[in-house]
Amino acid sequence: MPFRDREEAGRRLGARLAGLRGEAPVVLALPRGGVPVAFEVARALGAPLEVLVARKLGAPGNPEYALGAIAEGGALVLDDVAVAEAGAGEAQLAGLLERETAELARRVRAYRGDRPLPPLAGRTAILVDDGIATGRTTLAAVRALRRLEPRRLVVAAPVAAAQTAASLRREVDELVCLVEPEVFFAVGSWYERFGQTTDDEVRALLERAGFDWHQA
Repeated sequence: MPFRDREEAGRRLGARLAGLRGEAPVVLALPRGGVPVAFEVARALGAPLEVLVARKLGAPGNPEYALGAIAEGGALVLDDVAVAEAGAGEAQLAGLLERETAELARRVRAYRGDRPLPPLAGRTAILVDDGIATGRTTLAAVRALRRLEPRRLVVAAPVAAAQTAASLRREVDELVCLVEPEVFFAVGSWYERFGQTTDDEVRALLERAGFDWHQA
């Protein structure tokens, strides 16, 4: 059954994650589309909300085909098979990494300004997105978060491809998905409304969440 929109998906996901409320978790959203989902999750759990920025590395000439991903702090995931199939050479990869690293830095500034990632050592971190297809961006984000030494790392999404979900479960302490279809074409196919989330919407939701990390 498709979700009406990201907000409804977030409310349903928040209800599934209710058992984590007692762990005083930190919710981290993958922008942009993961932020409306994570906002509802954070609200359901009474948890603080922040963004963790990651970027897909799309193949030259076919940006929807993911060769890998990068995330804050220098985390990098490359799929050697995808790189070979795309025929991407070292120079192309270097150029792609340079462009996406610059865009990642722009988004960090746009969403957080000079605010660093929150302290996660010893805490439960919940990484949220609106859906997981290949899982490369999620994996890059997971590796970035592992460097911050959370006590427990949970990945949560309304929908994830079954094969990807099985792979990600080996990387995290817990993976929570409402739907894990064997046949998976695109995240958007599981939503009735799946418009692009804008930078302004991301900033507005973070402002509404209104958590002061200095008081944590």
